[in-house]
Amino acid sequence: MAPRLLKPLLILFLEALLPLASLAQTNPADRAGRACPAALPPAADSTPAAVAGGERGEKTASGESCQPLPQDPAVCRDLDSGPAQPDPLTSGPNGENVPPAAQTPAQNPPAAQAVPAGTPPPQPKRILGVMPNFRAVSAGAIPPPPTPKQSFMLATRNSFDYSSFIFVGFTSALAEWTNAHKQLGQGMPGFGRYYWRGFLDKTDGNYWVIFILPTAFHQDQRYYAVGKGGFWKRFGYSTTRVVVTRNYDGQNTFNISELLGRGIAQAISVTYYPTQTRTAGAIAAKYGYAILRDAVTNAFREFWPDIATHVLHQHAAAAPAPAGE
Repeated sequence: MAPRLLKPLLILFLEALLPLASLAQTNPADRAGRACPAALPPAADSTPAAVAGGERGEKTASGESCQPLPQDPAVCRDLDSGPAQPDPLTSGPNGENVPPAAQTPAQNPPAAQAVPAGTPPPQPKRILGVMPNFRAVSAGAIPPPPTPKQSFMLATRNSFDYSSFIFVGFTSALAEWTNAHKQLGQGMPGFGRYYWRGFLDKTDGNYWVIFILPTAFHQDQRYYAVGKGGFWKRFGYSTTRVVVTRNYDGQNTFNISELLGRGIAQAISVTYYPTQTRTAGAIAAKYGYAILRDAVTNAFREFWPDIATHVLHQHAAAAPAPAGE
């Protein structure tokens, strides 16, 4: 009986020596990716221990173990790498498991702090997802005064944002439809003449009001939202920001940048509009429209976070304090 038991063991031993001889001449790095040789099926007269060993999976001389998976080829695992390493995020210095409650703050980051009740909603970067709101400062935020470079970049962003092209296209189509300037004509040629003039009006005014004059007079042309209080108080504050603004010291001052800047832009526009519209009345009407538009825009900035939060149930992320805006 003993010779019959030794025969299959001797066969297994000889089969194991063959890959061992070839592995001795190969690079260890190549062995990691080598396919595992198929395990020998148990002999018909194998002992129960040998059969059990075949069901668990055979080991090769290199220390690799073949574990057959259901409906899948044998999967090889290299045992030369040693035992599994502890997870540095959930284990202690000696390899022991650390409960989640005992992990360090870096391993178990704290939950986001809740916003205190009564905090005004922040100002978004855009209103209705389109209208730029780069000049708005959330209620309670006090960023440092803008530098000349930051004021220039803010004027540039307001002038060449994609929404500016849409807005000018809308106003130009309306002017062409109402035949506001007969000398400019109608149809697509007329629309083109209205468009470049309208775009120049907007861009010229932005650089005077946001960059050139505020830098010269040390005024901050960003809109500082109140965010809380009665409707009329907030409405009056927002609409009068075209007359009153902050200086670099944080004090209220006469908004010469807005009033003079819009006037300079209208004076320049008479050089490229038809002669029939260069009357004092027409220029005064365009000047008043520009000031009124800025006042309404400020009111919209003031109340939009409340509308978005309480009416539309939107919770937009706060725009960063516009240090450069």
